[in-house]
Amino acid sequence: MSLIIEEHATGGGRRIGRLVLDNPRSLNALSLEMIERMLPQLAAWRRDEGLVAVLLEGEGSRAFCAGGDVVGLYRAITSARELGPLDDLGLGPVPEPAARFFEQEYRLDYSLHRYPKPVICWGGGIVMGGGLGLFNGSQQRIVTESSRLAMPEVTIALYPDVGGSWFLNRLPPGLGEFIALTGCQLNASDSHWLGLANRTIATSLRAELLSRLRELADWQDPAAAVGRVLQQLEAASYDVFADQPSPLREHQDAIRRLMDRDCLADRVAAILEADFGSPWFERARQSLAAGSPLAIRVIAEQLRRCRHSSLAEVFRRELALSVQLCRYREFAEGVRARLIDKDNNPDWTFGTLAEVDEALLAALFDTPWHRSPLQDL
Repeated sequence: MSLIIEEHATGGGRRIGRLVLDNPRSLNALSLEMIERMLPQLAAWRRDEGLVAVLLEGEGSRAFCAGGDVVGLYRAITSARELGPLDDLGLGPVPEPAARFFEQEYRLDYSLHRYPKPVICWGGGIVMGGGLGLFNGSQQRIVTESSRLAMPEVTIALYPDVGGSWFLNRLPPGLGEFIALTGCQLNASDSHWLGLANRTIATSLRAELLSRLRELADWQDPAAAVGRVLQQLEAASYDVFADQPSPLREHQDAIRRLMDRDCLADRVAAILEADFGSPWFERARQSLAAGSPLAIRVIAEQLRRCRHSSLAEVFRRELALSVQLCRYREFAEGVRARLIDKDNNPDWTFGTLAEVDEALLAALFDTPWHRSPLQDL
């Protein structure tokens, strides 16, 4: 079973819903089956007056969720491209399983952003890609001393989706694009400072969270009741995080100077040429250097286009872009190199940013439908 669904009685005769991503061998990667079970369950709990809050977790301690099932997407993309035909730009047919996955995933993320009851997400360990989409949509976003948040899609020729086009655009100037371009990892301190997380709680108190929620009897204001419990656990965790470094915050001024350039090529070159003497920055720099030039262009353009978009419009734009990228070879090649063959030697279509075909780039931002499947959001 890849998703555990539970209900727990509380004081006062109320209940808490609990959803656990249960696929620890793949770091709780998010599958279509898991998404399609969560959507109706959340809808039912939304209508249930006796259900006061939802706890969202990942099984085990290594990860909340390391992302979506990109291996399954790879299979859908390659199958569709084998059937063909490809157009003059190299775009193949829409891979319907991939389109279904992205539509349902973004529908789930949007529903969490708009959920009327407190959703508490325990973001211990790895929280990346699709996992960060679930995490960011939750009202209470808990990080621990083991948390590692990232959007590393540049290395597989995708872009930070699952609402990344919305929440990265709301970070301090330059930092959102830097995070998107480099896939840099954020620990609890940096995540909390940026506002991507709003609670820092020690791993040792994980079991205590549900226990204390179940003991509550006063649920007249569920958000306030949950907040009181989290405040207590956060206060008890202070010493755990007191000395944790905050590398992004430490380098924020320097990073903002690197990003303060009008031309994308100049921003990328500035990052690649910088040397802060920091292992954290060096890992980020290397990820950018290994990334797809096409993806780098897509990332910058998507952030630009979505800068003033509503949340619903962001998810509609992301759905169109994600499906269009599934029609081209680059994303599948990135997944092959990083996750299938694991040779870490992707054959990118373009060697540099300047070589990226402008007609192809424009086509990737076209919509494959007359009406978006997410038009109802």
